[in-house]
Formats: sequence, structure tokens, C-alpha cells
Amino acid sequence: MVNPAEAIDRINRAFGAHAGFRALHAKGRFYAGSFTATAEAAALCRAGHLRGEPVPVWVRWSNGGGNPRVKDGAPDVRGMAVSFRLPDGTATDLLGQNAPRFPVRTIEAFLDLVDTGPKPHRLALFLARHPSAAPALLANLRAKSIVPPRSYAEVTYHPVHAYRWIAPSGESCWVRYTLLPASSTPPEGTFEGRDRLFEEMAARLEAGAVGFTLRVQVAGPDDDPHDPMSVWRSTHVFDAGTIEVTRPDPDRETGGEVVVFDPTRVVDGIELSDDPILRYRAGAYSESVSRRV
Repeated sequence: MVNPAEAIDRINRAFGAHAGFRALHAKGRFYAGSFTATAEAAALCRAGHLRGEPVPVWVRWSNGGGNPRVKDGAPDVRGMAVSFRLPDGTATDLLGQNAPRFPVRTIEAFLDLVDTGPKPHRLALFLARHPSAAPALLANLRAKSIVPPRSYAEVTYHPVHAYRWIAPSGESCWVRYTLLPASSTPPEGTFEGRDRLFEEMAARLEAGAVGFTLRVQVAGPDDDPHDPMSVWRSTHVFDAGTIEVTRPDPDRETGGEVVVFDPTRVVDGIELSDDPILRYRAGAYSESVSRRV
């Protein structure tokens, strides 16, 4: 398996090495808010942020690529990372992107996809090597996942990985998440500059909070939680809680602070699957952080 240093080197070759920035999702900004879980979530999972009391969240919206200076009008996936900050000082994170399907199941194939970078003509070569990725990439194309959105607040985000939820009773189930936008007040005017998505979000938050519903799908007997490419057929879906983003958080990652949104950071009541992409990410983030600082 490719080691994390080699993985970050390949990502940097695709997008350039930019000192002080993340290897991917390099362009992003922080926001603050709260999350309140539903009673149904509390019944299925004993994790501290799912008990029903509001907990603070850190949110980072971002462009998917590794160029921190890209214009917001450029085609790219968009990301929403959420860190749930529990009262005991622990945290657990979700990382979503607006592409509904993940197209590969190994880190080597993912890096081959990254190698296509901002040069779509390379995609044909990738598909020749990885034909199984075609259905997912087609689904993402139909979902317009690389079309620049009007606002980060109007996008549905799909965390890739599945997790095991452990209930207060000790029973468990596998779940996947979706972050669904709630209605919020669009700001007046047009936003067309290089950073138009952040400018739009700042104006939108002046008018009120931006909400998202955390939607949960519970795996059925034939749904595979360990394969990031799997399409679940279960119809057991419910709302697990509401995220309310209330303000920008411009002081985050200043004064030497480094924030890492890590999907392998879980708390009691939540366990990781054996998804190889998920298991790889902590080491890659550690390597990326070492280069940022």
C-alpha cells in the first residue's frame, strides 16, 4: 500500500504544493453553530452529542481541490466538514461532499483519480484503468456535483463512510449520513468574485442562521458498511438532528492553532467500519498536518 507521504506527494503534484494549506479542500473557511439531536437518534446511539442537548459545532465549507486560490466559479466538488464538540472535551467529526457516490474503494485508485486533477481529459485514462468507477462518476455528473452552486447553504452533502451506532441498550446498527439543507434567507444582490461563495455565506448569515438536517440511513441485511462504493437499498431513514450555523468563525486556525476534521475521530457509542479508505485517512491527515505546520 502507498504510504501517506507518497500519497500527499501525489496530491501536491496534481494541485501544486501550497505552504500552510491542506493538501485537499485547501480553500475553505470556518463557521460556528450548534447541533441538537432527535429522540430517535438518542434511542439508537449513546454518543454524547446524540443525547438531545445542544452541543457546539465547528463547520468548514470548502472547495474540494488542493489549490487555495482557485476561483469559486471553477468546476469542483464542495465540502462540508462538521466537528461536534462534546461537553467532556472530546469531539467527533463528519466530512461530507456534494458528490452522492464515491467512485473507488482503495487508496491507490483514489490517487489515480486525483492524478486527473483539473485536467478532465485524463479522466478517460483513469476509466480505462478503473472501469468500475464509471457508474458512480456518472451519478455524480447527473447530480451536478462539480457545477458551482449558488451557495454552500443550498447543497446536499454526503459523508462517504458508514459507522456502527451502539444504543444505550447495547444493541447496534450500521448507519450512513446525509446533510440536507434547510430553508434559509438568501441575501440580496449578486456575488460574482473569486470568493463569491464565502461572500454569499457572510451576507446570508447576517439575515439569520443556516440550517442542515442530519439524515441517517440504517443499513439493511444486504447493505455493506465496509465498502465506500456500495449503494444501500434500505428504506429505514430518519432525521437524527439539526445543525444551525450562526456565524463565521474567522479566528479559527490562528495563533498557531491547527484544526483537523478527521472521520476516524469517534466517541463512545460510535465505531468505525473496515472501509479501507476510512482507515487510511488518519495517517494521510497526519502527514498533511506535519507539512502545514
